[in-house]
Amino acid sequence: MLFFIILIAIWEIIYRFNLSYEFFSVTAFPSPINSVRELYLGFFETGILLEALGTSFQRLVVGFIIAMIVGSLLGLLLARSKLADETLGSLVIALQSIPSIVWLPIMLMLFGGGNVSIIIIVALGGTWVMTSNMRLGIKSVQPILIRAARTMGYKGAELVWRVMIPASVPSFLSGTRLAWAFGWRALMAAELIGTGGLGRTLMDARDFYNMDLVIAIMIIIAAIGIIMEFVIFDRLEKKVFSRWGLS
Repeated sequence: MLFFIILIAIWEIIYRFNLSYEFFSVTAFPSPINSVRELYLGFFETGILLEALGTSFQRLVVGFIIAMIVGSLLGLLLARSKLADETLGSLVIALQSIPSIVWLPIMLMLFGGGNVSIIIIVALGGTWVMTSNMRLGIKSVQPILIRAARTMGYKGAELVWRVMIPASVPSFLSGTRLAWAFGWRALMAAELIGTGGLGRTLMDARDFYNMDLVIAIMIIIAAIGIIMEFVIFDRLEKKVFSRWGLS
């Protein structure tokens, strides 16, 4: 906390000096205090930031759920089928190397700049990394567990659901963590060109040279990233790793 307080104090001092001596453009160099004021106004008075955050979060949650479901099923298929792994797996690797935002022009032509296009971009951002982690998790199941389960009479779908999937939960959790991060970044990039949400609000603030609001939105984006990483995923991962004897 002390580090961040000192950092913000230095930033504010430079801002004050810049007002007097104009080392940089006064319009382009925002103040941390003014940015916090924009946060207050956007959440508690005008409601602009609250509405934008709600829109972005709805899109993110829907896209993330799609990425989890599709990625998990694809990963399971690739891990269980050699033919699918050698054919569809190569396509997944190729698609994983393409930034999801590259798909945005196609989505805009097909669906316009609304929710559907942005949700698909978010889903594409998280699906391939989810697929890779799920595939790796299934393939990394200890052979002794599979042999023991077969000795006990498990086979086919029952072997997958009762043994392989529970054993791959740590990899699944790592995949969801990465899918959320990739989806969040894809969402912000897509909203810069699409309509509504934090990304669009950020672009509107830039067009009106309101750099304080730009910084305020960046603070929101960073804060959500920190909350999801340390408050939710980090704690959940520690519990799962402890339960599976991996901590």
